[in-house]
Amino acid sequence: MADHHRLPLLKRVDGSPVEVQVRGIPADGGRRGPDANAGGPKVERSERASVRSLDDARERRDLMQIGDLARETGKTVRAIHLYEELGLLSPAARSKGRFRLYGRDALTRIRWIGKLQDMGFSLGDIQTIVREWELVESAPGAMKRMREIYARKLEETRDQKRRLEALEHELEASLDYLDTCDVCDPQRLLSACECCDLHAKEVDVPELVLGFRVARQPDQVSEPLEVRVLETSE
Repeated sequence: MADHHRLPLLKRVDGSPVEVQVRGIPADGGRRGPDANAGGPKVERSERASVRSLDDARERRDLMQIGDLARETGKTVRAIHLYEELGLLSPAARSKGRFRLYGRDALTRIRWIGKLQDMGFSLGDIQTIVREWELVESAPGAMKRMREIYARKLEETRDQKRRLEALEHELEASLDYLDTCDVCDPQRLLSACECCDLHAKEVDVPELVLGFRVARQPDQVSEPLEVRVLETSE
């Protein structure tokens, strides 16, 4: 070993000297023989393979099988298979046993599908949206298409919200009206509801209640129609 690579000699307990080698410096002090490079490329390839194996191991830890994906998303395995058949989802890799493996981004994709279904889109609609998205070449064009879809759905959602709010008010009014019926005489007949004196006259009967009262008069009850087949002579 060259002098500048050596460290001061240490002594063992018995007094014999111990030579300390610096990590990364060959024991021959950097002097290599003719066969010194024989194993060089093999070592380099081995190191690269180790790095790839480590990266694969790290990536594989983030992958999950279809059963795990189904549990985390609350979907059935059959539903996930259907997403794949429609081109809405793809596995990230396959195991040695040919099992599908999915990355964490599959969770986002499935939640996205669920949100679109909550908006009223069918799986066929979502499939069409995805295909149209993939056909748009420019980024601004794709974003514009997405905005159009969401803007239209927002307006539909607001209309539905207004209808639901109106229905909510009518349900509340109907329940308030029906609460008075708790004090009604149990012996009273149902026909008496049409001229109920328990409610104030100025109170309008909610249609959700009034619809139960609508009854046909006996003469309005239609009898089964007799179908007659007229024979025509040739």
